[in-house]
Amino acid sequence: MKIEGFLFAGGAAFYAVVAVVYWFITEEIVGATALALTGGLAFLVGFYVLFTSRRVGVRPEDDRNAEVEDADPDYGFFSPHSWWPISVAAATMVVAFGLIFAVWLLLLGIGLLMLSLVGFVFEYYRGPFADA
Repeated sequence: MKIEGFLFAGGAAFYAVVAVVYWFITEEIVGATALALTGGLAFLVGFYVLFTSRRVGVRPEDDRNAEVEDADPDYGFFSPHSWWPISVAAATMVVAFGLIFAVWLLLLGIGLLMLSLVGFVFEYYRGPFADA
């Protein structure tokens, strides 16, 4: 995890320098603040990852002499055929449009989002892909 931590720490330093340079060149407070906050968020993630790397120990990703077989082969289950994420994204878009334009559209989007989330969660309980 040290590689990831150093990447985020380097990003924090980069954004801090860019924020200072941006402030002196443009004297605009909004952009400089956004860059400084971006650096702060990168610092938080980098600090957490570097702090956690001491407890986790050396992973195969951190060892230069490690082989591909040294990594844990089980990274989880990822559905290769699911259409439910597209419906969740479309329903989320309707919710966002409802927040912008009208309350009735917001309520419709929340209903669609709940329906698509239920379908997404229970996709493998019924139908051809259910576990026997």
